[in-house]
Order: sequence, then structure tokens, then C-alpha cells
Amino acid sequence: MKTAIVLFNLGGPDSRQAIKPFLFNFFTDPNIIRLPYPFRWIVARLIAARRSKKEAGTSYGELGDKSPLLENTREQAAALETIINGANGIIFKSFVSMRYWHPMADQTVQDVMAWGPDQIVLLPLYPQYSTTTTRSSYQAWNKACVKHGLKVPTKLVCCYPCDNGFIRASAANVKEMYEKARLETGQMPRVLFSAHGLPEDIVRDGDPYQWQCEQTASEIAIATGIENLDWQICYQSRVGPKKWLGPSTEEALEKAAQDQLPVVVLPHAFTQEHVETLVEIEIEYREKAEHLGVPGFYRVPTVGTHPDFIRGLADMVLSSMNAPDISSHVGARICPDNHSACAMKELSCGHHCARC
Repeated sequence: MKTAIVLFNLGGPDSRQAIKPFLFNFFTDPNIIRLPYPFRWIVARLIAARRSKKEAGTSYGELGDKSPLLENTREQAAALETIINGANGIIFKSFVSMRYWHPMADQTVQDVMAWGPDQIVLLPLYPQYSTTTTRSSYQAWNKACVKHGLKVPTKLVCCYPCDNGFIRASAANVKEMYEKARLETGQMPRVLFSAHGLPEDIVRDGDPYQWQCEQTASEIAIATGIENLDWQICYQSRVGPKKWLGPSTEEALEKAAQDQLPVVVLPHAFTQEHVETLVEIEIEYREKAEHLGVPGFYRVPTVGTHPDFIRGLADMVLSSMNAPDISSHVGARICPDNHSACAMKELSCGHHCARC
């Protein structure tokens, strides 16, 4: 029995020249810019042209004009393959499918077909489900499957906001940085759980991302075992004129400055380092915190290849084989009924599946 594990992730430019087309791919996604195609194409062109100059000069410029996301994702894929291979007598092989830059679904589907698996497990590296991330990647995967004629039994792990391995790894990283902050500042710091933001209208349309981010933060806070832990959720990376989820990370830093508390920042919706952790948090938010007079600023590393996280991924892959075609980390649906865009509700019905 051969099982392909396909890791979904966002992707990132691999050169300065790739920044503009990467951004164009991102903003032409109807899950991101929810306009009819001709208008979405125009808006995407304008945004990509404008932002590519800024990103090249600042964000990606800080990282040598490329994103480390693919390299970090491949390290996770290799770690997962090592720990899971041979489990239950199954041969596993990991593949990476990026949404907006190479290797994208079209190429990865062909790679999977060449290997010839008996079954496929789709495993997003987005712990919390969103229509803008996991659904988008799943749609792109299904479209590529139809194009190339890949017809293999497939399971999707739609989300794992409270998976034990993910929570334990995150809590361990928080505790380590929390203790460092406490010793260096002489104060009990505030933990900021900083997630990538979403426009509020997407959440109002039933996207469960905010609710799942809240569950993750609460579980990590409990798992640290730190008594009377001071923590809050905030959201970063706002773009465009719409009203986004709040409070923003900038507002959380302003409040910490007012309260004269050091901060420990965990990007709890990311599972590997990339531009939003290494530049936006580590450089831009650190500079803002210093400017505001925050007594101390400490960034918590993402879970990356932490053994607990990788073991958690392996356990979910194995469990998914006896679960429905689309399942959460516990198998059953976890989202409240008011979240109509829950994966186990909307994707299972076939309306968003390119194979249907």
C-alpha cells in the first residue's frame, strides 16, 4: 500500500522577479478578492504592481529577495515522511503543493501520478480552516486532478486548531520565550497570539477561521501551565480598505505600551517561518514596539519541525484513513452550526469540488 501525503501551503516568491507574479496569483484568487473575474483581474494587476515594488524593497528584500517558505515546508515534509514511513505497513511519500507559486497543484499532481499511490491524504499546513487558505488550495488541487486525470481515493484533513501535538509544541515554545522575557525584564509579560487577519465580511459569510484561532489560543494558553497568564488575540497583515478582524497587532502593542508590559508574540496560525514572521513580526513589529516604549519584545518561533508537531501530523494522517473523506483532527465536525463555510459542511456537499 502506497500513500501520498500532500502538504498544502501558501507559497512564496523564489526570486525578485517572482514577487509580482506571485502577488498577482494571490489577488486573482476568487477566495481572496471576491469580485467577478474581469474586475478581479484589474484589481489584482494594480495591487501586484504597487505592492511588488514595496515588497522587493522591504519585506522580501530583508530575506534576500525570496521567501523561505518552500524550504521550510520541505523540511517539514521530510520530517513527517521519516517519522511515519512504514506505519501500519504502509509506504508513505510526502509532496508539497503551493497555492500561489511553484510547485503548484498542477505540477504536484503530475509528480504524485508518477509515483503511483493507492491513496492520497491532503494535509494543509494551515491549522485553522479558512475559505481563503485550505478551501482555495483544495479547489486548486481538484482542478488539477481533473485536468490530468488523477483518480485516487483521497482524504482531506481540513483543520486541526486544537490538535494535541500542535498545541504541545506551541505551548513549549511559548513557555521558553516567556521565561526568557520574565528573567530579562523582571516582569510577567503579556502573550500576544497574532494571527493573519481576514476582512470581517468573510467571517460574516460563515468562515470559521476566527473561531478556530480563538480555540487555538485558548488551548495553548492552558497548555503552558502558566498561572494567571496574561494573553490576548490580535490580527496582523491587513491590506485594502475593508474593515478587518481586530484588534490589530499594532493596537495590541499600543495597549502593552500603555500598560508598560513586555510582550511575547506567537504567530499561532502559522506553522513555519516566512515573511510574516521573520519580517513583519521580528523586524516591523519589534521596531514599532521599541518606538512605543514596550518594555520588551519577544517573538516565539513557529512549530516548524518540533517533534510534537510532526508526530501530531503523522497521527492525523493515520487517523484520516478511517475517517470521512473530509475530516478534522478529531474526525468529526468541530465548528459551531453558524459557521456555514465549515469544510465538513460545504466541501463535502460537492459545491466547491472540481471533480463533481
